[in-house]
Amino acid sequence: MTDAEWVAVRPLLPTPSWLEGRGGQPEGYCHRQMLDAIRYLVAGGISWRAMPADFPDWARVYAFFRRWCENGPVAEFHDRLRGRVREGGRRSRRRGSSTRSR
Repeated sequence: MTDAEWVAVRPLLPTPSWLEGRGGQPEGYCHRQMLDAIRYLVAGGISWRAMPADFPDWARVYAFFRRWCENGPVAEFHDRLRGRVREGGRRSRRRGSSTRSR
């Protein structure tokens, strides 16, 4: 994940409860590592259990992914990053319309 992509999606992630004084333990991995692992899995089409050892444990990554799917940020990540890619290609942020001349 590039720094620009991280800046775009970081505000969408929930703040860990221990940082807000609500108790709990600090997480073992940062959210950026989790997103990198999920993106690797999706891009490669691999199964959760086949995740390489240099990423966090697959079960932990899956738990984060599942929680994010249930709480909505996954769809918002996709929309924000797709918008950045489309702008980089000088296309409209919205699907179906293009600013390129043909």
